[in-house]
Amino acid sequence: MSMEESDSFDLLISGIGGQGAILASDIIGRASVLEGFSIRAAETHGMAQRGGSVVNHIRIGCDLGTMIPLKGTDGMMAMEPIEAMRYIDQLSDNGVLVMNTEPVYPVTVTSGNSEYPEVTKIVESLKKDHRVIAFNASEIATKAGAVQAMNVVMVGAISNFLPLDKSVLLACIKEMVPPRTIDVNIKAFEMGRSAVDL
Repeated sequence: MSMEESDSFDLLISGIGGQGAILASDIIGRASVLEGFSIRAAETHGMAQRGGSVVNHIRIGCDLGTMIPLKGTDGMMAMEPIEAMRYIDQLSDNGVLVMNTEPVYPVTVTSGNSEYPEVTKIVESLKKDHRVIAFNASEIATKAGAVQAMNVVMVGAISNFLPLDKSVLLACIKEMVPPRTIDVNIKAFEMGRSAVDL
């Protein structure tokens, strides 16, 4: 199955270690392979441990290198507000940022050594130059049945823009999450997909 160039999609996933960015990228990567896309992926970790910055490059339908060039990202999925700011220069002028508005406070903030910016100000700042879809994915995941499903809420939200079939993504979720969490994760995906007002 050969894909046209217009079907290619460069996705950047950013988050904090422990938020499930790697599982999210694995679900999207697996779905891309099942749909016949060539795929290139790279993971970079600020600190490869819980609490450090994590960023994944996923190039769907791309035969070039694994790293997305600066301002070359079609879609960005940010699991944390500061991580959205950290990588916003990657987003193309006509790209879309889907972001979770629930902050994860670093130890420098919790210890009182620094302040975390107001999330509303982060969102307003990002919206000046970019298409931004911002919502509390952690809250939605809790409503779906487990806050840990936030990453799958985010996959649901970004799925509105990916050149991938919803049913294939759902099949990959069922295959890749722990069996006892399938129902919660399917609900999380659907709620995330519905959170985006196209």
